[in-house]
Amino acid sequence: MPRPKKHVFVCTQNRPPNHPRGACVHKDGGELLQAFWAELQKRNAHDTVSVTYSGCLGPCDQGANVLVYPEGVLYGKVSKEDVAEIFDSHLLGDQPVTRLLVPSEIWG
Repeated sequence: MPRPKKHVFVCTQNRPPNHPRGACVHKDGGELLQAFWAELQKRNAHDTVSVTYSGCLGPCDQGANVLVYPEGVLYGKVSKEDVAEIFDSHLLGDQPVTRLLVPSEIWG
């Protein structure tokens, strides 16, 4: 298997409801992960992109969070409707989706 050019981590952290830090799973993190896997399949991009679920990525209030390496780009408040744009712009086009970037004072 070739090493992927991009590695996407989708937060699926689960905490009890009303936990002070929140949790991406309560912000549809699980559905978001499924949407990334579906888009990966649709585009047959297994040789260039890897998608992995993860635990907490840090700024829970910004969730659902998605982290892309090797750049270390953190997206916040991502919905499944954003997945195709992230694929087109960033994962395949090397241009981060600026409207979804977590602010630099939080992730900088």
